[in-house]
Amino acid sequence: MSSKSINDLNVFLVGGAVRDRLLGVPQSPGRDRDWVVVGSTPEAMTALGFKPVGRDFPVFLHPHTREEYALARTERKTARGYHGFSFNASPDVTLEQDLARRDLTINAMAEDASGRLIDPYGGQRDLQDKYLRHVSPAFAEDPVRILRVARFMARFAPLGFRVHPETQALMRAMVENGEVDALVAERVWAELRRALDEPRPSAFIETLRECGVLKKLLPEVDCLWGIPQTEYWHPEIDTGVHVMMALDKAAGLSTDVTYAVLVHDLGKGVTPADILPSHRGHESAGVPLVRDVNRRFRVPRQFGKLAETVCRWHLHSHMALELTPKTIEKLLRVTDAYRNPDRFEKFLQACQADSQGRKGWQNKPYPQADYLRACLQAAGGVRFDKTQLAGKSPMAIHESLKKQRRQAIAAVDKTPFLTRAPRPEPV
Repeated sequence: MSSKSINDLNVFLVGGAVRDRLLGVPQSPGRDRDWVVVGSTPEAMTALGFKPVGRDFPVFLHPHTREEYALARTERKTARGYHGFSFNASPDVTLEQDLARRDLTINAMAEDASGRLIDPYGGQRDLQDKYLRHVSPAFAEDPVRILRVARFMARFAPLGFRVHPETQALMRAMVENGEVDALVAERVWAELRRALDEPRPSAFIETLRECGVLKKLLPEVDCLWGIPQTEYWHPEIDTGVHVMMALDKAAGLSTDVTYAVLVHDLGKGVTPADILPSHRGHESAGVPLVRDVNRRFRVPRQFGKLAETVCRWHLHSHMALELTPKTIEKLLRVTDAYRNPDRFEKFLQACQADSQGRKGWQNKPYPQADYLRACLQAAGGVRFDKTQLAGKSPMAIHESLKKQRRQAIAAVDKTPFLTRAPRPEPV
């Protein structure tokens, strides 16, 4: 039995916890701190009670805190893509060597047990200068790092961060040499999903666009820049600009809402040139494109269904105060609002972000959502008693239910909603 204890390990706090402390921002809720152990072995870690969890390299869970402790390691590129690496986690690997394999300088800092900062690659300087800069040319060996840079931009752009020009050039070169072609759908979706939860999700998309990755991964979104919209409805004119504005209006809502906003206007990318800047029929034209994106990235079913619903029916929401009770009842039915009011609420949130994602409209009210909520409450409250059902066919019952729901919707007073409604409406 070894006489060594956990306190004898040469341990360093690394990564996000160090970066965020220096930035003065709280670490993301629920996120554990990351630790690196220098000069140890898997056998020694196991003997001290650590539980091995790493598949590709030695990572362990602390026996008490359950935080992750990884042995210091180096890596070597062996094949194309982000799986093509071999690792060396021998006891002679130094902390500086371990930090050198990390993506960005701001993530390549460490603290020792006394709180002393170890910063061999200038991370603290780049925090002060607000740069996302790669640590070494080895950055180019892993295409996922481009997605991570874009995700960090979605997090830190509100603080004034930007991608360093040298890193931007390196990412473009990775696109040109085909390294990003090795990205797999699951990993792209994982990074996109996390980016949609950040304070400025548009920065993720714009960073990918600037280096050419967006055209490869999401050409349906990439093509929206440069497509004009009618200035009366869209003072910002450019469709790509509008979608980014709407995306940021959705920031902080649930991730499925933000995703739906990202893809809600894909149909404008296939509008015939001879009818521009009008986009008649873009809602229905966009649904097949949304489905293609859902399939390509294996988007969770609940995300995909909401995205299709928002794409197809968002103009009905914007025009709600001008629709007939019959059309509103149909909208509630086709969006499954009666059976799934929670998803209908998310539909309304996405439509509001779309409406407010326009130049000069960011803080305008969206009474259409409150009106449709009132319509759902009225129509959803319609009930039959047994005497009304006696002797009627299922079809007759269905038609009678629709009729009574339309009557309930017609009884909703529009006046308080109309007085709050700005113009224009269609988007």
